[in-house]
Amino acid sequence: MKKFDILTPVGLFLGITVLLLAVFSNSGPSGIVFFIQISSVLIVIGGIVSALVITFSFTELKQVPRVLMEAFRTQDHDLGKLVQTFVNLSGKARREGLLALEAGLDEEVEDPFIRKGILLAVDGIEPDVIKDIIMAEVTAMEERHTKSRALIDKAAEYAPAWGMIGTLIGLVLMLQNLNDPSTLGPNMAVALLTTLYGTVLANLVFLPMSTKLMNKTDSEVFVKQIIIEGVIGVQSGQNPKILEEKLSAFITKKDKEADEETGDEANEA
Repeated sequence: MKKFDILTPVGLFLGITVLLLAVFSNSGPSGIVFFIQISSVLIVIGGIVSALVITFSFTELKQVPRVLMEAFRTQDHDLGKLVQTFVNLSGKARREGLLALEAGLDEEVEDPFIRKGILLAVDGIEPDVIKDIIMAEVTAMEERHTKSRALIDKAAEYAPAWGMIGTLIGLVLMLQNLNDPSTLGPNMAVALLTTLYGTVLANLVFLPMSTKLMNKTDSEVFVKQIIIEGVIGVQSGQNPKILEEKLSAFITKKDKEADEETGDEANEA
């Protein structure tokens, strides 16, 4: 079950706060106001949106809100519970036969990916074929996630470039008023703001979100690998204890300690 990921908004808040404090400590509240330029915002945001519209199809662009929301969601994978699920399935298969797993599978197993693998095993499909089928699904998932991240990656690529374009526009306008030297400093500062906006968007918003989504994909693929090994183990009739030891190799020491603490608390209750 997916939950709200508090770390993403916290990171954004901390980044913005650090920038504001840096400005405030040097120039006070008036300095913060000077860093707000609507024209610079329009150039950077408008430029990024325009470039994305040219780069991607309408169908892909519709995915932007969903992709961005994924950066604010997290899904905790209880690896200990996952291993125990396969231990239970393996024990049932050895006691009652592989066909017995089909009965009550929907109630016993919540993950549709596990159910699909077990049903393939029950149908008597060869282990190599099952692995190929499941890995094809994993590969398709990775490709979908990669295409979704491409939107954010391109936004991160375009943001600094459009910031520089805005700066060049500001410099051209500034050079038209060389007759008044007193305006050169302020106009130069305004011109540089678009570069600042583009760089901040790329390095505080787009790149971190893209990396977070990539890490989530890696985590999902890792869990799918455990499921594949579990399904093959159940189908081959492995001893539950042996299967548990095999799957536990995927779990870190920290995860094992957390599972043990959870089990102790449940026993005390």
